[in-house]
Amino acid sequence: MTAPIEATGAEQQAQPDAVLAGSGRKAIQGRSLGQIAWMRLKRDKVAMGGALVVLLLIVMSLPGVTELLSRTFGSPPNQFHQNLVDPTLGGPIGSLGGMSADHPFGIEPINGRDLFSRILFGARVSLLIGVLATLVSVVIGTVMGIIAGYFGGWVDTVIARLMDIFLAFPLVLFAISLVGVIPNKMLGLAGNDLRMGVLVFIIGFFNWPYIGRIIRGQTLSLREREFVDAARSMGARNTHILFKEVLPNLVAPILVYSTLLIPTNILFEAALSFLGVGINPPDPSWGGMLSAATELYTVAPHFVIVPGLAIFITVLAFNLFGDGLRDALDPRAR
Repeated sequence: MTAPIEATGAEQQAQPDAVLAGSGRKAIQGRSLGQIAWMRLKRDKVAMGGALVVLLLIVMSLPGVTELLSRTFGSPPNQFHQNLVDPTLGGPIGSLGGMSADHPFGIEPINGRDLFSRILFGARVSLLIGVLATLVSVVIGTVMGIIAGYFGGWVDTVIARLMDIFLAFPLVLFAISLVGVIPNKMLGLAGNDLRMGVLVFIIGFFNWPYIGRIIRGQTLSLREREFVDAARSMGARNTHILFKEVLPNLVAPILVYSTLLIPTNILFEAALSFLGVGINPPDPSWGGMLSAATELYTVAPHFVIVPGLAIFITVLAFNLFGDGLRDALDPRAR
């Protein structure tokens, strides 16, 4: 009886997985698209740096964490420190805007409130409005874009013209006029909670055409694919095809453009607060802090620099992460 011939080299690599498993050698495991995207994203150090900053901002904005950090490294955001303000010039006493171990970002001129705490609480407002408004835009834009791209014809024409109307709408003027006439209490909300709800509605509802156009274009391509024809041939309904076949293939563009839409909404909220139609004082917001600093930048330049840098770093981090995520999820990218 002859002994079995042992395969080596290229012959061994060509053996089936079952043979290799029987011989004790581990078979090569395939990677999913998500695992491939994660590997590519990890290699992008700039995108991972942006993701780290975004994660840090989210953690610092969580309820309880913000209060703990403000008590540990500063003071409550609306607590006055008149003893740290020069009574003659109105600016902070000391160098670098009154920066110290108790007030790492310095204090505001005139009233002496701690800037570190106000930046933290302002980050909570900006992220909450930016994320919720983006969620509203993504939900409306995704549904409208899928319907327009899949059905086509007069449905596509009506939705496309609706997108053009929303894109041509003077959003800033509408936001200023609407926020200026809202009552003090409505739908169980009052004060700045009501203003935040109105801002989320305005920013999210009127910005959905941007992502809607992208989803429409992707759906126009997907509806001609083989898996959609196969679902139709098996008698699947349109709702099943839309939300079970087409929508899962749109997760990547939705994630990418959501991360790029959040910083745009944060900037829009800051602009409205800067114009005086956003969050009312004494509650902190980055745009409101910049608005108050325009009259005091000669006395305390740091009062402009600190909230300006907070907006700049936040928007930059989201954009870098969004760009890296887009490259990682693009199968054609190198």
